[in-house]
Amino acid sequence: MPGPSPGGSPEREAGAGGRPRGPGGGRRVRFRLPHTAIAVPSVREEERLFYRRLEALAAPGPGGFGPLFAADGWSDLTGERPRAAPGRVGPRASRDGSQSRPRPAEDRLLRKRVVRDGQGGPRPRPGQEVSVKVLGALEDGGLVERDPRLTFVPGHGDVVQALELGVPTMQPGEVSFFLAAFPYGYGRPGREPDVPPEAPLLFEVTLLEVRDGPDPQPLPPAARLRLGSQRRERGNFHFARGDFAAALHSYRLALRALDGPAAAPPGPQEEEELREQRVKCLNNCAAAELKLERAGEALAACEAVLRISPDNGRALLRRGQLLAQQGRDAEAELDLRRALELDPASKVIHAELSRLVKHRSPPACADPQEPRQGPTPTPSPGAPAPPAAEGEA
Repeated sequence: MPGPSPGGSPEREAGAGGRPRGPGGGRRVRFRLPHTAIAVPSVREEERLFYRRLEALAAPGPGGFGPLFAADGWSDLTGERPRAAPGRVGPRASRDGSQSRPRPAEDRLLRKRVVRDGQGGPRPRPGQEVSVKVLGALEDGGLVERDPRLTFVPGHGDVVQALELGVPTMQPGEVSFFLAAFPYGYGRPGREPDVPPEAPLLFEVTLLEVRDGPDPQPLPPAARLRLGSQRRERGNFHFARGDFAAALHSYRLALRALDGPAAAPPGPQEEEELREQRVKCLNNCAAAELKLERAGEALAACEAVLRISPDNGRALLRRGQLLAQQGRDAEAELDLRRALELDPASKVIHAELSRLVKHRSPPACADPQEPRQGPTPTPSPGAPAPPAAEGEA
């Protein structure tokens, strides 16, 4: 038998007359490496196993995922109680029109059920990167998530909250179900076109690998823009849910992606898009800081915006309001007047500027044309001045 060709190239079987057959002419390929069989279930087999486990949970069914939110055998990953229960859980109208009592107080918004124990290794620590296999289904059994190897760092806001909070509770090799009400899935609006609004989801997750988080790698401008936008949108999701600390964390991660090491210098259009994304993230940081009642940090975020974009109306308005709160009225008035020049029709700016001007004005005298009870045309010394306005953000 001839020896292997240099570089491990496959050998060609000679045809009639000793000449090698041309491409596609019945050629057989022989590799000199030993055969290795890797048992990897096919996609269809994985889905069959998933649905078999799903059926064992008595879902999908007439009650959807509703009964699972109150079923035994699950651990609860959040302490929240739903106002109106997820899925179909909650008060139900009976045939006579009356409503039954709500389900018990142990209902939760994010639940876990171990399908297969892990290998005993340590759970992911903050900052570590994980790789998981994910399948996810709706109440009707429709498969809306299928990823054989999803890699992310928990806490970076790159995946839905069910995975952000659930995967750190797992051990390598573990397989678990995560039952998520819509706040921990795709939120109130859902995800077009496959996840309806307010849809609960059931995820089957396998933790494949845990490793130390990678050092930031140089990314091309398009990848930096995509990652920054993704994390900013995740922050907006948290903000809409009222989780302002998580929103702020996502906005800061977005800025880190936008300002991270570059694999290539951006072109003029990409540079402008990066600038616009930074401005959006910083303005959102200011809004989140205000919700967290941290005025100093909010003011710093506004000033960072204005260093990039001096005529950003939103940052000018917000900084003017914050400066007015600090009693720096002259500086506040400059910001508000500039904001009004940029947006003359803004009722909010008009109102803020009017309050500031009244606050700075001395006690006003009464209008001399106004009818008075007494003969004296001037107000008494004790006449109250217009109330000072509080800056509101």
